[in-house]
Amino acid sequence: MKNDHDISGFGQRLAIHAASVEQLLITLLDERSRAGEVIRPPRLMAAIRHGALNGGKRLRPFLVTEAARLYDADPQAAMRVAAALECIHCYSLVHDDLPAMDDDDMRRGQPTVHKAYDEAAAILAGDGLLTYAFDIIADDATELPVKTRLDLVLALSRASGVGGMVGGQALDLMAETASPDEAEIITLQAMKTGALIRFACEAGAIIGNASTEERERLAEFGSAIGLAFQLADDLLDVTADAATMGKATGKDAAAGKATLVSLHGIDWTKKQLAGLVAQAEDLLAPFGEKGQVLREAAHFIAWREN
Repeated sequence: MKNDHDISGFGQRLAIHAASVEQLLITLLDERSRAGEVIRPPRLMAAIRHGALNGGKRLRPFLVTEAARLYDADPQAAMRVAAALECIHCYSLVHDDLPAMDDDDMRRGQPTVHKAYDEAAAILAGDGLLTYAFDIIADDATELPVKTRLDLVLALSRASGVGGMVGGQALDLMAETASPDEAEIITLQAMKTGALIRFACEAGAIIGNASTEERERLAEFGSAIGLAFQLADDLLDVTADAATMGKATGKDAAAGKATLVSLHGIDWTKKQLAGLVAQAEDLLAPFGEKGQVLREAAHFIAWREN
């Protein structure tokens, strides 16, 4: 089963948004010290920028701002929250690439941070990005009510921490020497990959001061497209080449790591992707035309080619 939507136009929209996120990150990650800081060590900041300012789709920030747009929320505040989330995502990639973790030499077509600098610099760059994410949200420059910023900090902490992304990475490492069943694979993927995507969508509702029901609806939408993202990623790991992906492919199979694709095959995976897209569209139905861009995002996530 294949997507019948033209996702090229959406890809252009995503690229324009990614450029805006990049510009904000350039400003946030410069060497000028902020109030309460002593200095920003130049080599550390260079390593941070290497890990964060290296292109990428910036999909998670896009989901934040588009979900916030459903409520006509302040776009500048939403963009700062989006940039904070991207700092968390970039930190996770810097650390995942380390020899003790997934051991990758290339990321987005260039040397990973520990290859361009060294392992200590990569660890500290990840630490810096992780911490700075919460700085960005808490800062008064993010012009949202204090309660809203607290809600965002709590939700992002839960999504990125031991019960979310970090815990998912731990389970993923364990899967290299164990044989997780389907339920266990879904759990680890919902944590490692899905948690930040779920937060991205829920964050838009938090920023927009949405009802509890709508916040949960967008969180469920995030869960559906988060699983679709991981399924598509695992499918590409089997079907795409390293040049297309900008990183090594076939690593899960080489490591003997079970995925839903390895358990059920390519045709089953494509059917699951179609079902997840349909579920995502159903969840967006109450938003009418305002949800159209997020519907397109669901299709793009499921049927992307890199």
